[in-house]
Amino acid sequence: SALLEKKMIFKGLTVNKEDMNKLMLTPLIHCPLPGGSALITFEEAEVAQRITDMREHTVELSCGELQELDQCRVRVQAVPMDMLLPSALEIRLTQSSRSIIVSDLPSLDISKEALLDKLELFFSKTKNGGSEVESREFLEDSHQVVLTFTQDGVVGPLIERGHIQVPIGKGKYKIKISPCMSGDISNLQLQRSRCPRTVLLLGIPDVLSQESMRDALEIHFQKASRGGGEVDHLDYVPAGRTGVAVFVEDTG
Repeated sequence: SALLEKKMIFKGLTVNKEDMNKLMLTPLIHCPLPGGSALITFEEAEVAQRITDMREHTVELSCGELQELDQCRVRVQAVPMDMLLPSALEIRLTQSSRSIIVSDLPSLDISKEALLDKLELFFSKTKNGGSEVESREFLEDSHQVVLTFTQDGVVGPLIERGHIQVPIGKGKYKIKISPCMSGDISNLQLQRSRCPRTVLLLGIPDVLSQESMRDALEIHFQKASRGGGEVDHLDYVPAGRTGVAVFVEDTG
């Protein structure tokens, strides 16, 4: 009940019948970052573990930008990057009685609105097996179209046909007709997961420019004498600002 509503499009190819009710999730996590923080990803998980175990780090800064001192030090806190990921997901699916999904659409040099007009005109005619179209929606993520009719009893025969030739412009194109399924999440279980190679640095004061601070942090944490190692990626968010980090599946 605490989750936000979100529209999702599921795409895939089912090869075996036993896989019909299985769903594989690929994480794409957007995580807010506070000001005065940095997110550092090392090439080796052992380095990240070592850095978080040490907890507090004193980073020497080359302060040419600060005229009073030649050098200064800042203390930063290193904490693990934990997040919640789905461990189990059940979806209750319902087939729409008035909507179909139109796919295998040709790539033509016409606007989306023109393509939707052509499809609506074709499927609104009873001789083509359709009826009056109530709404149409272009699904950007999958290059498919959802057509919704005003009457029941239209989608069944269209789905049974599977494919249909539709005139668009000067040509005729074979497009696919599929049932439109809507789903509600009936069960979602989350588990805490730790990013093995990524560390969150907190408490970084705003004493250098963004680029200089990023360079200073990377130099410090790549030195083995300070518990560090090779840095794969580092992003720094200055105090007073916020950022968003995007986490994807680690395929390395």
